[in-house]
Amino acid sequence: MADLEKKANEAFIDDHFELAVDLYTQAIALDPTNPDLFADRAQANIKLNKFTEAVADASKAIELDASLAKAYLRKGIACMKVGKYENAKAALEAGTSLVPGESRFTNLIKECDELIAEETGESENHAADAQVNIVSRKDAVPEDTSSQAPMVIPSKPKYRHEFYQKPEEVVVSIFAKGIQASWVTAGFGEQTLSVSIEVPGEDGYHFQPRLFGKIKPDECKYNILSTKVEFRLAKAEPGLHWASLEYNKQTAVVQRIAVSSEIAQKAHLSLVKTKTS
Repeated sequence: MADLEKKANEAFIDDHFELAVDLYTQAIALDPTNPDLFADRAQANIKLNKFTEAVADASKAIELDASLAKAYLRKGIACMKVGKYENAKAALEAGTSLVPGESRFTNLIKECDELIAEETGESENHAADAQVNIVSRKDAVPEDTSSQAPMVIPSKPKYRHEFYQKPEEVVVSIFAKGIQASWVTAGFGEQTLSVSIEVPGEDGYHFQPRLFGKIKPDECKYNILSTKVEFRLAKAEPGLHWASLEYNKQTAVVQRIAVSSEIAQKAHLSLVKTKTS
């Protein structure tokens, strides 16, 4: 077991995170009560953007050893990545009690407080505006649906975007600071997300991808936070892993493969960062 753990640690240091997870898993099979193995596998899963698995591993490590500070840190980070800020804060506060003054904990707790304040304060103010800004499903789908290319309005992007996914939804973030609800128009189609941000005195921003998979427009929503606009897209096929945010011919074949929720949990949670000029 010690040899497996050593090899897993070496693989992690060399950025071979998939191999590290596999080796930690083998070591856990031999020593299922070792909290360090679960905590270290959680860290490898975080590197792979497999945040749901990371939360489970960190929670197991805490269950086995409630004094393991690194397990609380990794649970807090993973919870933040999936938008569970209250859970993240609880884990981080428990961890900082074990290592008072540790800056990693205090900085993340501060970030959690800011994110929680944004969610509780701004989402309520935005609720009415969101109903006005959401366009109909018919309007959100471009008229020409024959083209197989991504349907993007030609415009030089001024904001970057990224996404991650869960078995039941895809979360898309457009990073734009200080955006007001009245500046945003968003719509959801069967396989499209349509976003326009019109800041007074500036060039407009438009983002209208043809999505990798189909969504449920009536169950989609968005929130405007202080640093970003966040869209939650309900998958029409829960458990289907999206290989990318946007549809393209190379990944189209994957769209036809129905996968179970269990398999989806084992797949990567993609966190794609698109840098724009």
